[in-house]
Amino acid sequence: MQKPFVGLTAKNALRESMAGVTLLAIAVPLNIGYAQIAGLPPTAGLYALVLPAVLYALVVSSRQLIVSPDAAAAALVASSIGGLAVAGSADYLTLALAQAILCGLMFFAAAFFKLGFLANFLSKPILIGFVGGLALDIMVSQIAKMLGVSINSGGEFIEKATDLVTGLGGINWWSALLAALSIAVLVTGQRLLRAVPWALIVLILGTIVMVTTGLEDAGVAVLGPVESGPPRLTWPVIEWSMWLALVPSALALTLVTTAEGLLVSRSYGEKNGYKTSPNRDLFAFGLGNIAAGASGSFAVGSSTSRTAAMDQAGSRTQLPTVVMAAGTLLLLIFGTALLEDIPSPVIGAIVAVAIVPLLGFRELAALWKLDRFEFIVGVVCFLVTLLVGTIPGILVAFVLALINLAKRAANPAIDILAADGDPSDSLLNEATIGEVTVPGVLVIRMGAPLFFANGSVFSDAVKRAVRQARDTTPPTHVVIDMEAVTDVDVTAAESFVELRTWLTGRGITLSFSRTRLPLLNRLTQLDLIGDSTVFETNRAAIAALGVKEKA
Repeated sequence: MQKPFVGLTAKNALRESMAGVTLLAIAVPLNIGYAQIAGLPPTAGLYALVLPAVLYALVVSSRQLIVSPDAAAAALVASSIGGLAVAGSADYLTLALAQAILCGLMFFAAAFFKLGFLANFLSKPILIGFVGGLALDIMVSQIAKMLGVSINSGGEFIEKATDLVTGLGGINWWSALLAALSIAVLVTGQRLLRAVPWALIVLILGTIVMVTTGLEDAGVAVLGPVESGPPRLTWPVIEWSMWLALVPSALALTLVTTAEGLLVSRSYGEKNGYKTSPNRDLFAFGLGNIAAGASGSFAVGSSTSRTAAMDQAGSRTQLPTVVMAAGTLLLLIFGTALLEDIPSPVIGAIVAVAIVPLLGFRELAALWKLDRFEFIVGVVCFLVTLLVGTIPGILVAFVLALINLAKRAANPAIDILAADGDPSDSLLNEATIGEVTVPGVLVIRMGAPLFFANGSVFSDAVKRAVRQARDTTPPTHVVIDMEAVTDVDVTAAESFVELRTWLTGRGITLSFSRTRLPLLNRLTQLDLIGDSTVFETNRAAIAALGVKEKA
């Protein structure tokens, strides 16, 4: 039996506070790396851990979901703003702030209109492909950083990959060695002691090496000066045309965060016995993004990896987020000088290790075994995102989702019911349609709403059933079991009218059974009932039609 959820108490306050220290140790190096991916100063990543995180924690319904920029969001920011301004410039930062505010407004709208269901269009294969494409694009930049190779980090994937390959002759071997050692410590440490903040340890050790050995003189890049001081409230001032240009990318960020964030929030709530509210969580994401845009940061979303780390640490409240925010604020005020000598290859190693699980190769291999069409959906989304761009990737994702939906809806379950059609009776599939046990009566059940994609499919299935049944006992009655039909659209109604005419021309009456009242009203509105009889059950239909069952 699941234990009831217990919130913050005096007994668990120490554990929650220590989890906050762990979260701080994880978040600082990662957010510095994600800010660099986004083409923004390190402070943009650190500012996201202060005001946006606190406001989100105070409003969200989830007790564990951690809000922060992540690798996918950072790549989306870079790819979408890179064509509008030069990375690192003041205009670039202003656009990133505006983009975060647009995300916040979209989250507010989604919460107000209760549109969280739209995230369901981003199925698992689509998310795997989309995030995997972004992750591989990021990985090229991090490999270049680890090897000390200069590439155009704001270019397309092919351009960056080409720069990396052609630049391999200029590898800085000290950078490569430092990155290799960092990866070894991160991977080995996480396997042996997952609770230890290895990213922070690697960051500290790498900085000590840089300070004591003078590797900067050997060409190893460092983070450089970091602006000190707390986040300052600001507001981006740009032209309306630029606001409009940011809408598609902000929509993509909102959709991906909604899909992943609500799923993770619900899963941890169910796991640990507390309720979550999707619309409240959407509002919290909106508040966090508005705060990010107004305090010098960029778009924030859910962090699956950090949420999992807090769950493993035993945290069951949002107190760790508040502790992390306090620690980051102290770092910004008093400790930014400690960040200047952090070696870039170490940051690259930390980010690379963090995004390897996002590449999705293992998940794609599993999809290949489970469902080839879903696998193709994931691969197409992966390739479009990687080779064409993030916005085309999200558009293709939605098109593929609709194609997948239409494909499944266009092939609904259509059952020919034996005897009285009760679920306890045997069901005959289309291969054995002629084996109907009630002479003269076909009871046919449609297992989905009738609409433009499957109206003709259903009509053809009924005709085929009638033709095959005529080989044994010519049917005189067709009864449509409407229990699983929730709606009928105009296009499907036209197919239904044509079916009724076809049946009437062969002396076959059409009846309905188990029709819900709202659907009955809809059928009447579409003039589909006509002279047909509506029965409460299939057995009542058979009895009323005066047909005796075979002994």
